[in-house]
Amino acid sequence: MKFVFFGAPGAGKGTMASRASTAFGLPHISTGEIFRGAMREGTPLGLQVKAVIESGGLVSDELTIGLVRERLAKDDAAGGWLLDGFPRTIAQAEALASFCPEDHVIDLQVSDAKVIERLSGRRMCKGCGRIFHTRFMPPSKPGICDDCGAALYTREDDREESVRVRLENYRGQTMPLVDYYTARGTLVSVDGEADADAVWADLRAVMEGLIAAEKA
Repeated sequence: MKFVFFGAPGAGKGTMASRASTAFGLPHISTGEIFRGAMREGTPLGLQVKAVIESGGLVSDELTIGLVRERLAKDDAAGGWLLDGFPRTIAQAEALASFCPEDHVIDLQVSDAKVIERLSGRRMCKGCGRIFHTRFMPPSKPGICDDCGAALYTREDDREESVRVRLENYRGQTMPLVDYYTARGTLVSVDGEADADAVWADLRAVMEGLIAAEKA
């Protein structure tokens, strides 16, 4: 089965896709993983994306699509996959449909208020990179990492004003995909507002139902 995980920044796509990967034995493939893997392997496309990233540029749709096609052609993806972070645009969605069409798109629905709460409360360790949250996973000592004792900080893109800009960008660029996948009949909505365990319980039930229906 081929699943696309879709939703706003902070909706929990990566967390839920990681759990689903373990539960259903499907590779969790994110655009970040694709970029890093291609650069690490030194493929022609990987060298191109490395040059773009090192120059501070944005990876184009054409290059991103090429990298995704390359990644999905690998043996571990032959039996299905979980895509996280792709597609982000109609052009990317149409390209995916042309070479490896999705079976289902999981739309994790989360309100703007919940996204802002989740992201603006994140704190990252300057030393080891561990992530904390002021409400959901606070450190033992405020502002100090439990693991290495280094200071915690707020990433620029997690500041509330930055999160609001990211949400606006998401609505403008990515939300049209809701209509696109609704028209294709592959969109499945899951409430992502609750805590991670509750969302996972609902999502797992939905995915088990979809897989069972496919086998029937």
